[in-house]
Amino acid sequence: MIETKQYHVEELIDQAMEQVNRTKRVHLVSITKKIDSINMLQLFSNAKQTGKNRTYWSSTDDDFTIVGIGSSYDIQAQNNHYAATQQEWLALLQRSFIYNPYDIDGTGVVALGGMTFDPKNPQTKLWENYGVSLFHVPTYAVVEDKGSFYMTVTHAIDMGVDKASVLASIDGAEEMIQHMADDVNDCSQGNIIHKEEIGTKRWLHNVEKAVQFIKEGQANKIVLAREMRVRLNKSAHIGKMLEKLHELQTNCFIYAFERGEDCFIGATPERLVRIEGESMLSTCLAGTAPRGKTAEEDEQIGAALLHDAKNLEEHGYVVQMITDAITPYCTDIEIAEQPSLRPLKNLQHLYTPVTATIKPEYHIFDLVESLHPTPALGGLPNDVALAFLKEHEQLDRGWYGAPIGWMDSNQHGEFAVGIRSALVQDDEISLFAGCGVMRDSDPQEEYEETGIKFLPILSVLED
Repeated sequence: MIETKQYHVEELIDQAMEQVNRTKRVHLVSITKKIDSINMLQLFSNAKQTGKNRTYWSSTDDDFTIVGIGSSYDIQAQNNHYAATQQEWLALLQRSFIYNPYDIDGTGVVALGGMTFDPKNPQTKLWENYGVSLFHVPTYAVVEDKGSFYMTVTHAIDMGVDKASVLASIDGAEEMIQHMADDVNDCSQGNIIHKEEIGTKRWLHNVEKAVQFIKEGQANKIVLAREMRVRLNKSAHIGKMLEKLHELQTNCFIYAFERGEDCFIGATPERLVRIEGESMLSTCLAGTAPRGKTAEEDEQIGAALLHDAKNLEEHGYVVQMITDAITPYCTDIEIAEQPSLRPLKNLQHLYTPVTATIKPEYHIFDLVESLHPTPALGGLPNDVALAFLKEHEQLDRGWYGAPIGWMDSNQHGEFAVGIRSALVQDDEISLFAGCGVMRDSDPQEEYEETGIKFLPILSVLED
């Protein structure tokens, strides 16, 4: 990576053009500056008028948000996608001319995207706009970090680049961003006119099969997912959906990845991994109960969850798996001795944080590959559970339950698990939810649990 000490845009472009002429490969020029505060949700909504793909990522716990507009560079991979994506990302940074005086998450060159849950499964038409592994470097990326705002403009420099156009884009970026964030958008969300749960009888039968499979000693846990298809009376308004997710789903990662007319959107409580230089944080989230209607009932349900044998066993599998997964790549691993409660709007979960130091020869995708899928999304043993899902689930999960997130040129990055999610396609929406099947699972109870997990998206689909 080539860092610049002074802010001379023309000089950066000239240096990049020189390297392009020499190497015949695309280089990036990236400029970051601090800007006045703006409304990030308004910016995302009004960026629709640009006709470019939009990306949204927010960690509500950290008071951190990224809005991405357009793409200056796409990183795509099919085979060996973890290693291939990481290799291309690191190579791209070596071909980047960056001015960024801030050590702030998401500034400098940043890439946002995700991966499919299981690349071995054939992709259906439902997910045709989303690849096995697809990350993009936004042309315009705006970050809100604890009340401060930063804008990064990144351009690809190739053999046919128009230097004047690049300069004009950089010079006019802040004014454009401020204008889009100030423009009032009062569009409303539509109403649900049709709702269909896909293959419910088959799903309940598969839960019975999984329980028997587990009782026979062939697995410890299998996570089965199902789909609900919803139609609205008008096109879904992604900006309004995000706004409502912020209102209703606290303590979550709220995200939207737009590809053409499709958008993968959700509010997940489950972090896969976060890195800051050599420091790593992962979290174990497994074991679920509803929220109480009163404070007293909520406390009773939470206390019962903390002592429930089935949920503690399920949670223990995740803790052990994450520990085993990161051990080859990390040192100084620290794990909380007992789980605590992670309260959400409709549910509460057992929660255990894991911290460690990454060995210098490894990178974020080494950890993502090792951690995915956790037992909370696949099962145990992992290969046996995935084989069971491939044979019986009959669902193209796509990016549901898969790693989604971002990484930047400051060696920061974060990935979450794409649950509590939906794929929006104009006025039609596919919602996804899953549950962990154990030897004592009751199919009807598991069905009701997945019903609760549909609520985060259902609750934002109507005015």
